[in-house]
Amino acid sequence: MYLTWGEPPDQVAQKITKVRRLAAEQGRTVRFGIRMHVIVRETTQKAWDAANELIQYVDDETIAAAHRRFAQSESEGQRRMAQLHKGNRQNLEISPNLWAGVGLVRGGAGTALVGDPETVAARMLQYADLGINTFVFSGYPHLEEAYRVAELVFPHLPLQTPAIALPQQVASTFSEFVTKTDLLKPQPV
Repeated sequence: MYLTWGEPPDQVAQKITKVRRLAAEQGRTVRFGIRMHVIVRETTQKAWDAANELIQYVDDETIAAAHRRFAQSESEGQRRMAQLHKGNRQNLEISPNLWAGVGLVRGGAGTALVGDPETVAARMLQYADLGINTFVFSGYPHLEEAYRVAELVFPHLPLQTPAIALPQQVASTFSEFVTKTDLLKPQPV
């Protein structure tokens, strides 16, 4: 399993192509997962309002200090996350409905899918079409956002009855949840 943080789809596609090639050169195959946050609300405007509320009290000095700290990191993933926002709160929507605001001052996975339920589900399926088959999501506050995703987004995903036991869908003690795209297959009409 190759797990990446949430980057724009074109960057994820490039990464998948490269890693598949490297794995094939070694006679191996690899599956792909993605780690990001979700901010879903009944409407797109409410979702973007919730996203902006998360950073409304973060001042420019705090952002600059965090960006300097990220620049010193030896983590390639952290470097890539920092490049998405470049330490600037302007233009945080780095791809349609992909917001880099989480990463302004927080290390690690710094992007979130933001939008109404249909849009967030469509973005998930877009990543699935690229080859992502495992998603690790969280949100703020963790438990409340997990409920929102389950109640608002899951009905818009083409779930099939899984061939695996349901405990394979995991909710961790850190309120992150995982779903596999092998469960996201189109239903017969």
